[in-house]
Amino acid sequence: MALLLAGDIGGTKTILRLVERTVNGEMNALYEFRYPSGEFPDLVPMVQQFLTEAATKLDFAPLPEKACFAIAGPVVNNTAKLTNLPWMLDAKRLEQELGISHVSLINDFVAVGYGVWALDDRDLHTLQVGKPRQHDPIAVIGAGTGLGNCFGIPEANGIRVFSSEGGHGDFAPRSELEFELLKYLLAKHDIQRISIERVVSGLGIVSIYQFLRDRKFAPESPEIGEVIKKWESEIGKSEKTVDPGATIAQAALKKCDRLSEQTMQMFVEAYGAVAGNLAVTLLPYGGLYVAGGIAAKILPLIQEGGFMRAFTHKGRMDSLLEMMPVRLVLNPNVGLIGAAVCAAGL
Repeated sequence: MALLLAGDIGGTKTILRLVERTVNGEMNALYEFRYPSGEFPDLVPMVQQFLTEAATKLDFAPLPEKACFAIAGPVVNNTAKLTNLPWMLDAKRLEQELGISHVSLINDFVAVGYGVWALDDRDLHTLQVGKPRQHDPIAVIGAGTGLGNCFGIPEANGIRVFSSEGGHGDFAPRSELEFELLKYLLAKHDIQRISIERVVSGLGIVSIYQFLRDRKFAPESPEIGEVIKKWESEIGKSEKTVDPGATIAQAALKKCDRLSEQTMQMFVEAYGAVAGNLAVTLLPYGGLYVAGGIAAKILPLIQEGGFMRAFTHKGRMDSLLEMMPVRLVLNPNVGLIGAAVCAAGL
């Protein structure tokens, strides 16, 4: 038996999980807790408090052998500076101060890549069965605050995951309406290019809604309008009191607001098209996984078919894309699971 420590570290919250890895490779969560990140000056005192609390709950003093922390931001040479926290993390320093033999820092979406490898069928919803090839690469895409990409290559004892910044590629409109959206965003932000994640993300949902509203596609409901105004008044603040993307998505799911329905239709189709672009780039016959904080919450909208039609609509490459397994990740803790998988392999 080995004890592992997994962490999902964000600017707002950090989740820590103590995991037991059995001799046959099974991993069982022993204790988990969520902390407000800003209440601690560094990760070390947070982990120390977590292990003290875990000892009380478990009736023994846990001493993790290995740890992996997923970071919301870039990781270079096992070091990371968090965007929204005054933390500078270094794996070697963490090993010394925490008394853990092996510590690794990985990007949070790389952790998702490791996590999908460990999920079972109940954690996934199949969008396309395809013809999976066991030893071929996998790809992961996930819209949330931004748009994450990564890919993994199976190895003898698991998988090796590589990061990507594909979400910062150029948004490629596919219709007259999307061309108008592109021009709208260029003018609105007074910039020279639009990245994919300005459209395919939580912020992208709001941007599409604003475009359709200003284009007079349909009348704006007073309730959603108030949420949008509140959100706009909080731009630049670290804490937001409303989530207009979620409000728009919920209205579309309830089919009670035409403007929101059209917004989500455009969003879902753009999401599918971008996932298809990733697929033709990597040819992930091991499977393409749709993760992130949005997809599982709008599953009924994705099931309507626009996502997969856009995914496979690649001209002469249609037949290749129809062979790829496509699965949507339902488990919100996939990143934390991936951090534990990564820790086990250190």
